Amino acid sequence: MSIPVLICDDSALARKQVKKSLPQGWDIDVSMVTNGREAIDYLRANRVGIMFLDLTMPEIDGIGVLEINKAEKLVDFVVVVSADIQPDMKKKVESLGALAFINKPVSTDKLNNILKDYGLL
Repeated sequence: MSIPVLICDDSALARKQVKKSLPQGWDIDVSMVTNGREAIDYLRANRVGIMFLDLTMPEIDGIGVLEINKAEKLVDFVVVVSADIQPDMKKKVESLGALAFINKPVSTDKLNNILKDYGLL
């Protein structure tokens, strides 16, 4: 059975890059949204196994999505993908339930290691 994956980023290029970095042969069904509002709406309507989430987006930013996700328990596995990795922000997203914080552009090796560490691969 395929794992439903959601990629949330306002950049089409970034969404494609995250998708391209996902492991070859991994049995997944990938959906994409362009902002936090779309992500929350999608999560409320669909089962998602793992979400890759940007922080800087219109409507609802990544922090807002994490706060809503924490309150509503919409998806268990969230990996934040951002170009802005500062120690304080990393601590904040982890306190809101993110599994990991990956720097853009996504490293396929780092992504694979995270997925393996959490038994998703």
